[in-house]
Amino acid sequence: MKSLSPNLAVKDIKQTVAYYQDNFGFEIEMLVDSLQEDFSPEIKKDKDYIWALIKKGDVSLMLQEENSMKEDIGNFFEGIGASITLYIEVDDVDILYEKVKENVEILKPIYTTWYGQKEFYIKDINGYILGFSSKV
Repeated sequence: MKSLSPNLAVKDIKQTVAYYQDNFGFEIEMLVDSLQEDFSPEIKKDKDYIWALIKKGDVSLMLQEENSMKEDIGNFFEGIGASITLYIEVDDVDILYEKVKENVEILKPIYTTWYGQKEFYIKDINGYILGFSSKV
């Protein structure tokens, strides 16, 4: 195995990309429009998108519009959201927490774990659970 890139079903590509850009500094690697003709790394207001690849450091996420995902791989899920937690190690969890705490849904405020990590957990705009962590 070489890498893991979660492909998350989302309600709206533009809205989800903006959420991850504004709160966590992700950058667009590629977008695919609904006609599957435009593969630009920049959002265009007149386009609807079905897929995006976003990246921050070594963390990559694929985002796919819910109906597009169902067309590609079948309707094996009810609604969208998480039954997993995406656990992301960051350089300084305190700085990130202060930056985003007013703009995201905090599920568990920042705390120090018994295993020597400082963490907090959020729910993103599509219901996915993200944990952010740094070593103490």
